Amino acid sequence: MFPGTFSMQWHITNDCDQRCKHCYIFNSSNAPSICKWNLDNAIQLLDSYLNFCEKYRKNPNIALTGGDPLLHPNFWEIIQEIKNRNIPFVILGNPFHVSKNEANALVDAGCWCYQVSIDGLRKTHDAMRKPGSFDATIKWLRAAQEWDLRTSVMTTVSRLNYEQIPAIAKLAIELGVNVYAFARYCPTHGDTDSNISPLEYRIFLEKMWCFYEDNVDKGTTFAFKDHLWKALMLEKGILSTEDDDVIYDGCHCGFTHITFLENGDAYACRRMESKVGHFPEDSVEEIFFGKKMQEYRNIEQIEGCNNCQLLRYCRGCRAVAYGTTGNFLSKDPQCWICAKSTENERAH
Repeated sequence: MFPGTFSMQWHITNDCDQRCKHCYIFNSSNAPSICKWNLDNAIQLLDSYLNFCEKYRKNPNIALTGGDPLLHPNFWEIIQEIKNRNIPFVILGNPFHVSKNEANALVDAGCWCYQVSIDGLRKTHDAMRKPGSFDATIKWLRAAQEWDLRTSVMTTVSRLNYEQIPAIAKLAIELGVNVYAFARYCPTHGDTDSNISPLEYRIFLEKMWCFYEDNVDKGTTFAFKDHLWKALMLEKGILSTEDDDVIYDGCHCGFTHITFLENGDAYACRRMESKVGHFPEDSVEEIFFGKKMQEYRNIEQIEGCNNCQLLRYCRGCRAVAYGTTGNFLSKDPQCWICAKSTENERAH
C-alpha cells in the first residue's frame, strides 16, 4: 500500500444547475437522469471507507462533489455524518448555494476548503458555463474571505483558454484565494481539437513556473496538480529520482484514490470510463483490492512511461490519454518527453 492519505471523491448527486461545455457528465446528447445517494447507503459507505483507512493506516480525506453536492436533498445530513466521524473534507461545487450561514456550518463541520471554478476571463468563462457566472463567482470569492471559509480555484485548461491562465492566477491572488490549480481538459466525445500540443504545453508550464516564482509570497498556494509538472522539474534539476520499486507520486489511479458516483459505481478515476465495482455490493476494501482496480496498477504497461525514469513519479494523466485515444495505457498526448521519444523512434 502507498503511504499517506487515501482519498475518496464522492459524487453524491449529478444534479447541477450549470451545463459546462467541458463537463464529462452532461457533455452529451444523451444526458443522464438525475441520480443521488440515499442517506442509508451514504452512511454505510462512510463506515466502509473509514474502516478501510483505519485498517491500512491511511489518512482519510473526502472530496464531496457532484453535480453540485449542495443540491442533494440530504446534503446537511451527510455533512453531519462526516463530521461525526471526524473526516476532513473539501467541497468541489458552485458558488450559487453557499451564503454566510452555509459557509459557517461547513467550517464548523470540518470543511477545510471550498473549490470553485474559473475557466477563463469573463467572456470565456461565461461561454463555457452560463451568462453571469464569472461575476457571481468573483463576488462569492470576495465574500468567502469574510466568512473565514478557505477557498480554492480550479481551471480546466484547453486550447480555448490556456493563454488566459496567468491572468486567472493573478486574479486568484488579488481575491485572496487560498489555493490555485489547473488541470487539463479530458476529451469526452472524440473532441481532440481542444488539445494543446506537447511543445505548446511545455512552454505553457514554463510560463506558469515563472509566474509562480514571481508570486510565491503573495498568500496563494499554487498546487502542482498536473503530473507533467514532474517532467519540468526533472529538466530543471529540481526533482531527483530513485531507482527502486516504490511509487512516490503521479497518477493516483489504483494507488491513493477511489471515486464513487451518484449511482454507487466505483471508478478508478471519474474523468474516464473506469468502473471497478459497485457499492454496497462490494466494500471499499474489496473494490480497491479487486481484479478490475489492479489493471490500473500495471504501470509498466503504460506506453511511453514504461521506460521513463519518471514512471514512479508521474505517469502523465491516464484520463487525458483515454479521452484522446480510447486507451488509458496510451501515451499522454501533452507529454513532450513521450513526443521526443516517438520522434526518435521514427528517425531510426
